[in-house]
Amino acid sequence: MHICEVEPAITSIVTDKEALISFKSGVSLPPSFWDQNSSPCTNWTGVVCNKLGNRVVALHLSGLGLTGSISPHIGNLSFLRSLQLQNNKLTGNIPSQILHLFRLRSLNLSSNTIQGPLPSNLTQLTALQTLDLASNNITGTLPENLNSLKNLQVLNLARNNLHGPITSSISNLSSTLTHLNLGTNSLSGRIPSELGFLYKLKELDLAVNQLTGTVALSIYNISSLVLFTVASNQLWGEIPSNIGHTLPNLLYFRTCINQFKGKIPASLHNISGIRSIRLANNLFEGSVPPGLGNLQFLEMYNIGFNQILSYGDDGLSFLTSLTNNTRLQFLGIDDNNLEGVIPESIGNLSGVIEKLYMGGNHIYGHIPSSIGHLSSLTLLNVSYNLISGAIPPEIGQLKDLQMLGLAANKMSGHIPNSLGKLRMLNNIDLSGNYFVGNIPPSFPNFQKLLSMDLSNNLLNGSISTEIFLSLPSLSTILNLSNNFLSGTLPEEIGLLGTVVTIDLSDNRFSGSIPSSIGKCSSLVGLFMVRNTLSGPLPNALGEMKGLEILDLSSNQLSGSIPDTLKDLRVLRYLNLSFNLLEGVIPNGGIFVKNISSVYLEGNPKLCLHFSLCGECCKQS
Repeated sequence: MHICEVEPAITSIVTDKEALISFKSGVSLPPSFWDQNSSPCTNWTGVVCNKLGNRVVALHLSGLGLTGSISPHIGNLSFLRSLQLQNNKLTGNIPSQILHLFRLRSLNLSSNTIQGPLPSNLTQLTALQTLDLASNNITGTLPENLNSLKNLQVLNLARNNLHGPITSSISNLSSTLTHLNLGTNSLSGRIPSELGFLYKLKELDLAVNQLTGTVALSIYNISSLVLFTVASNQLWGEIPSNIGHTLPNLLYFRTCINQFKGKIPASLHNISGIRSIRLANNLFEGSVPPGLGNLQFLEMYNIGFNQILSYGDDGLSFLTSLTNNTRLQFLGIDDNNLEGVIPESIGNLSGVIEKLYMGGNHIYGHIPSSIGHLSSLTLLNVSYNLISGAIPPEIGQLKDLQMLGLAANKMSGHIPNSLGKLRMLNNIDLSGNYFVGNIPPSFPNFQKLLSMDLSNNLLNGSISTEIFLSLPSLSTILNLSNNFLSGTLPEEIGLLGTVVTIDLSDNRFSGSIPSSIGKCSSLVGLFMVRNTLSGPLPNALGEMKGLEILDLSSNQLSGSIPDTLKDLRVLRYLNLSFNLLEGVIPNGGIFVKNISSVYLEGNPKLCLHFSLCGECCKQS
């Protein structure tokens, strides 16, 4: 009798071992990973057996960078309760044999590149408590009968390619489901009001889909909710005024990038434990409700791109109430209708605040010098306001600053040399103001700068060679247009080998275009319009193979058009008008294929028609 009990166990472990060996053959486990001369229940990495040591109950191989596909023989591990293969590089479909694992409680295949539809009859796995297939390439629709998974607590299908409606059958999991994440798919239709029956739900993530309609009041009444996000859909309607009472446990509330309207509910500011409020890119109106100072755990507050308004000098007084929020890292109030003066108390905001978006409002007055106290700032953007006065030199104290945006204001005075202390800066935009004087000599300190826009100011003087010598990282834009800059262009301009756009238009630059410009191999757009540049066009212009736009109009350039320009295959706009060019135009490239995008007028000695070229040359 004792022998009869042992015999089936031996057969079973052989079956489990064979199944694991077959699984191993389909993925990139090292040959020595499992000792095939031993039992899986001895010391096989990632394999867990039951207490008797005769059946495999768990396979945990997450984060090993595995490639390959899941063997259908995985279905022979009939006692398997947990399968954890997340954070690998597995491909192929989910084998249908996985449906044989009727004891399976946890299935996690997230963060792979698994494709194809969900296995039909997936709902046969009635013991499942966790189903996590997030971050794959799974296609198809949601199963209709998800309610068959009567023990399911976590359903995570986020970041896949699922389409179709959200099945209302999920609502029948009301006694078990705590996490529902269907975000970042292509789901459409309305959010079923029946989801409001999920009274144990803690996390509801439906963000980044194509959902339409309103959010049912029943969903706002799931008092257990900790996370609620429906961001990036096509939803509308108003948020209930009593949301702070119906969702008292809420930590993360995200409705951004929709069409919600009405006022920001004041009760939202009564949820004392909330960490993130994101309402940006909607149609909210009215004022910022009081109570922000109650939110001591608040890390993110983003109401940008709405129609929020305020009036008078004290219109930004709510910023003062935020000085109690010692954990605030992100504040976005940009692109609204806020009016007022930036209070001196802004320097008392959280010492860990990293991003401050205030652009696109009607803010006036000066930038307080206290801004220099925000030592953790990585981004400061107050562009497109009515701010006047000088740049406070204290901004130079923000040693971690990566983006400084002061564009399109009424600021004046010299650009302070202290900005050169911002060695982490990768984007500076001071355009559209009334700044005067030279480009500060400290600007070559910007070793990580990707983009610099000083256009539309009153800057004068020449460009030092150090600017080009010390900005090798510049890779997006150098825009110095619409100033009073003068002098010749240094040969060192050719060191900007990674920059995409250079705009030096509407200045007083003179002399010739350096031939080193041809070394700007990443250049897509080059603009030097309305200067007094002279001399011939360098042949090196033809070396910039990625150039799409070249505008050198309204200068005093002379000589012939370099034949090399016809070799620029992606060139789609060429303006050399109103110069002193002469001779024949090249025969080929843009001059033939897209002549309507070539502008050469205002060069009286230039032969504009091939058929007349001989005659033109004789006359000239």
